[in-house]
Amino acid sequence: MNRMVGRTLSPNFMTYPLRTLLASRGATFGAALLLTLAPAGMVGQPKRQPPAPPRRQPASFVIVGARIADGTGAPLRAASVRVQGDSIAAVGAITPRPGEPVIDGTGMVLAPGFIDTHNHSSSGVEVEPAAVSQVSQGITTMAVGPDGSSPWPVSDYLQRLRAQPPTVNVVTFAGHATIRREVIGYDFKRQATPDEVARMAALVTQAMNEGAFGLSSGLEYEVGSYSATDEVVTMARAAGARGGIYISHIRDEADLAMDAIREALTIGEQGKVPVQITHIKLGTVGVWGQANQAVAMVEAARQRGVDVTADAYPYLAWQSTPRVLIPNKRYTDSASVRRGLDDIGGAKNVQITRWGAHPEFVGKRLDEAARLLGVSDIEAYIRFQGDKESGMIGHAMTEADLRTFYRQPWVMVASDGGISNNHPRGAGTFPRVLGQLVREQQWMTLPEAIHKMSGMPAARLGLRDRGTVKPGMKADLVLFDAATVIDRATFAQPRALSTGIQRVWVNGALVWTGTAVTDARPGRVLSRQ
Repeated sequence: MNRMVGRTLSPNFMTYPLRTLLASRGATFGAALLLTLAPAGMVGQPKRQPPAPPRRQPASFVIVGARIADGTGAPLRAASVRVQGDSIAAVGAITPRPGEPVIDGTGMVLAPGFIDTHNHSSSGVEVEPAAVSQVSQGITTMAVGPDGSSPWPVSDYLQRLRAQPPTVNVVTFAGHATIRREVIGYDFKRQATPDEVARMAALVTQAMNEGAFGLSSGLEYEVGSYSATDEVVTMARAAGARGGIYISHIRDEADLAMDAIREALTIGEQGKVPVQITHIKLGTVGVWGQANQAVAMVEAARQRGVDVTADAYPYLAWQSTPRVLIPNKRYTDSASVRRGLDDIGGAKNVQITRWGAHPEFVGKRLDEAARLLGVSDIEAYIRFQGDKESGMIGHAMTEADLRTFYRQPWVMVASDGGISNNHPRGAGTFPRVLGQLVREQQWMTLPEAIHKMSGMPAARLGLRDRGTVKPGMKADLVLFDAATVIDRATFAQPRALSTGIQRVWVNGALVWTGTAVTDARPGRVLSRQ
C-alpha cells in the first residue's frame, strides 16, 4: 500500500534507508540502487552462493495420471505429458519408451509454472539463487524491478544472472524512479524539465534495448511522487515503442484511489502502451466498498480501447513504511498523525515489521507498543516513524473488495512479495489462492485461477513459449494436490513454506521435490518475443 503522494520508499521495495544510498555516493548509482534493493539483514553488495554442481537431467520423461489445467482456463482433462529436454514434446495418450522415467501424477493437477508479474527479488535472487520460498509455491518465472525501482544498468544485472543462473526464470522492468534519479539526482523533489524528460525517455529506450520488459512506476513513493503525469506518459511511450508495457503502483491506493486509477488509464491511453495496475486495492477505511466503482472505470477504458489489466495478491493487508500514513508529510504533528491513524482504522491495524530501536516490538501492533512504552498511540507513531529502520503492515483492506477484483477476467495473480519478504505473500501467495480462494471459498474455479497464474501473465509479458501446457512450450510445470495445497505463511511467521506443491520443473529440470529444492539452477533470463 501505500498511501498518497510524497512518501519514503516502501519496504515493498526491500530497500535500505536513504542513508545507505547516501553512504555509497562514491560508487555508481547503479551500485547504490542495488544496495537499496537488498533484502532486510543484508549488508553491502550481494554475496553469491557458490554455484551448485550440475544435476543430470533425463533426456526425456513422462508425467502420467494427472489432470491437466492447461493455463487457458479450459476445464481439467486427463492426459499424459512428455518432456523432452527443456520443452513439452507431447500431451495426450502417451506410452513411455523403454527405460524412460515416469512420474506418477495420479490424483494431482499438472499446470504451467506460475508467472509472478510483481516480485521483489531483484537482489534476493542473486543472494539466494535457489529461491526456495518462490519455487516451493510453484513460481517458475518472476518479473522483478517493480514499483519504479529496478536494477541499473539493466544489461549488467541480466549479465550477472546469465553468468550464474538461479532456479527460476527472470525478467526485469526498468524503474521510473531509478531512471529519474539517474537524470535528476538528489534534486528530485520537483517536476522534471522538458530536457530531463527527454533524457529519461532515452534511458527507457536504452533499458528496453538491453532486455527490459517495460517501465514500472511507484508514483506514491518519494522519488516518483514529484513527477507530472506528462513525464510518465513520455517515458511509458518509449517503453511501448519497443514492445514493452507500463506497470504501475499507482499514485494513491487510499482516499484518492479513483483519481490514481484514472491517471494510470490516462498514461496508457496517451502513451499508447499496455498498462497494468499492480496490486490493485482499496487500502483505507474511506474507500472500502468502492471496488465496483474502480471496476467500472477500468471496464469503460477497456471498452474505448485502452489495453489495461491488473494484478492482486490474496491478503487483506499491505506492507510499507509508517510514513505512508501521513499524506501531508507532517510526521510529528499530532493532528496529522491522528488523521492518519484514523484513516487506517486505528493503531491496532498497524503491525510492526521493523523497529531498529525496539526489535522486541516486531510482530506487535502499534497500540500494544504504545501501552508497553507508556505513551499515547500518537507518540508511539511519532517515535516509530522517526526510526530509520522502521517498517509496517497495514491491516486495512476488505474481503469484499478483494473478491470483486479477483473475479474480474482482467485481474491476474501476483505476489508483491519475494525472497526473504516479511509479509506472508512472499512465501504463500499462489498456494493461498489455490487453497483458500478456490477450494475453500470458491471465488473462482481452479482452471480460472491457473489461467490467472500462467496463461494470462505470460500473454501480458509477451512470453509466447510459456504459460500453457501444450507441445512446443517450454517445460515450466507445477504438479500439485488440489485437495491439500495451502499457504502456511502467516503475519507472525511470514516465511513458512506452503504445502501441497509436489513437483516443480523449470525448463524441463526438476527444482522442487515437494519438500526441498534440488541442486539444479536452470533458470534463464527471458526475452520479449
